[in-house]
Amino acid sequence: MKTELKRARAFTDSLFGMVARNTLYERPIPARHRLIFYVGHLEAFDWNQLARGVLGEPSFDPSFDSLFEAGIDPPPGQAPQDTPADWPALEAVQAYVTRTRAAIDELWDTIPANMQQMVVEHRWMHAETISYILHQLDPSLKRPALSSSAVVSAAIAPSARFIEIDAGMTQLGQPNGEFGWDNEFPAHVESVPAFEISQHKVTNGEYLRFVDQGGPTPLLWRMQNGQWHLRRMLDEVPLPLDAPVYATHQQADLYARWAGASLPTEAEWHRAAYRNDDHAYPWGNAAPNGIHGNFDFAFWDPVSVGAHPGGDSGYGVSQMIGNGWEWTSTPFKGFDGFKASSYYPTYSANFFDDEHYVLKGGSPVTSRNLLRRSFRNWFRADYPYVYSTIRLVRR
Repeated sequence: MKTELKRARAFTDSLFGMVARNTLYERPIPARHRLIFYVGHLEAFDWNQLARGVLGEPSFDPSFDSLFEAGIDPPPGQAPQDTPADWPALEAVQAYVTRTRAAIDELWDTIPANMQQMVVEHRWMHAETISYILHQLDPSLKRPALSSSAVVSAAIAPSARFIEIDAGMTQLGQPNGEFGWDNEFPAHVESVPAFEISQHKVTNGEYLRFVDQGGPTPLLWRMQNGQWHLRRMLDEVPLPLDAPVYATHQQADLYARWAGASLPTEAEWHRAAYRNDDHAYPWGNAAPNGIHGNFDFAFWDPVSVGAHPGGDSGYGVSQMIGNGWEWTSTPFKGFDGFKASSYYPTYSANFFDDEHYVLKGGSPVTSRNLLRRSFRNWFRADYPYVYSTIRLVRR
């Protein structure tokens, strides 16, 4: 696990290295902290959870422990009002990072394994958060890190096809004794009536017809000289019609209704993804790799919905892991029997508000560590920055 921590640290360092020093004091997303917060937050989380929380070590910088402790998810219209001058100098933050890492490394072997995994997964979650925040900066302000851009295709997406999923039981959640965040427990089985699900995620080309008829425009689309383009991480390209559209839950729900369909429930998504409940992934038990999908920072951006057939589920449903998180119609809440984590009680419960919805699967910048079947993501219905896609069901 220490090797994975070092890999995660190196990657998040490379993300901050994509921009100039002064850009770290920008706030690309109004409802999120300035980038400088995240430089200090990852180490503050490790210190507060492990050194102070588990081992009771005395703090060497209580003010930074507090300043960088928690991110924000304010209600619409309540964005933070701080200025760059309110934040410490980068050198001071980097010194805090260096000292914290050295302390954590020295204590690492005394930390319980589940807590080690928690801080590694937390860092990988924030690697995705930092990525979509950086995405909002003009491409000219960024230089490539470890990843590359996907090849642009002018192909038309595969024709829309729905796959019949028979009625049956599906397993959700993580069994006791396995690592998971509190909202993944307890494991349980749900009954799912028969339904049909689209083989592919909804493409830009399909969503374009909706926009042409008055539907809302996705955040990353740009009109140039009468043609739609896509703002990618490092450039802007003609809209790739065969790639999945990134959309909010509100946009996804409107599109589904326009198309005479619905978004899947979390249980329906699981039923279509895992034909066999003993499979760790839609394709089986083989560890995730490049033949299975676009994830783990293989690319910054989505690829064709027809790519990676090696990742199809047992029902033949494509790309249920990678190439964009998939919205469900399920409001985010705890499963029956939910218990908040004793060491991180606010991780999930603060968002059980009927304003956040469950997403499943993963995006191009989701770490392989977060691809387990029980992992649940969630965002507000109107949050436009996450790499979230649409899949349709008919009942």
